[in-house]
Amino acid sequence: MSSRSAAPPPRRPVGTVTRGTTNPNRLRRMDRWIAATHGPALRRAQAPVAVDLGYGAAPWTAVELLARLREAAPRVRVVGIEIEPARVAGAKPYEREGLCFRHGGFEVPLEGGVRPALIRAANVLRQYDEEQVAAVWERLCARLAPDGLLVEGTCDEIGRRHVWVALGPEGARTVTFATRLGSLERPSDLAERLPKALIHRNVPGEPVHAFLRDFDRAWAAAAPYASYGARQRWIRTARALAADWPLADGPRRWRQGELTVRWEALRPAG
Repeated sequence: MSSRSAAPPPRRPVGTVTRGTTNPNRLRRMDRWIAATHGPALRRAQAPVAVDLGYGAAPWTAVELLARLREAAPRVRVVGIEIEPARVAGAKPYEREGLCFRHGGFEVPLEGGVRPALIRAANVLRQYDEEQVAAVWERLCARLAPDGLLVEGTCDEIGRRHVWVALGPEGARTVTFATRLGSLERPSDLAERLPKALIHRNVPGEPVHAFLRDFDRAWAAAAPYASYGARQRWIRTARALAADWPLADGPRRWRQGELTVRWEALRPAG
């Protein structure tokens, strides 16, 4: 067979294999936030596609993402993308209407060159170097639909503590801190779940360090509200923080154990 008629070799997916650790309901806090804040954009789209990038050794997070997003946008479809072929093969039996799985990486291969309305990349960049994050963000944002959203972050193994960055095609927008309030001793406990772009910046002189310091101080000052429950203490803490930090949400989200800050306020120095 001549080289002219030979099919080109398949492109190698961009990225490296992750540990693949996953558990049911691990990403429920992130999913809940996405459905609430991005649901209107998903409903406006004619045929919205959401990508669960790097779903791991089991497909639970993609299955759950479809169910949660369809409560906000019934026409949404979910594509789970994994760089490890064996994980894709293992997920195939879970395919159903609106849910499929594909082999790939940061190139986000979708049929027909579709640009996704959402890319969720949870616990994917944890193993990468901080210097690699900006390039990955840029690559993924370039794949988004015009009003699309990239959500990239990290959580603990059972989803009690989670921090993520939300990005649009133009770049980073916000950072969200989310927790099960009953498990929280102080807000800075969330520092261990900062995404890769911020986790090594939690040192004096960096904005995220100053924010977490003020978060702890506001939490301590709100201690009298603990008698009304952790939720009321969190809300009081958020109100105090809003005096000095550009929060992007309000009481409706605070009641869920969330707090969102504009990226510009936490952007790494230098």
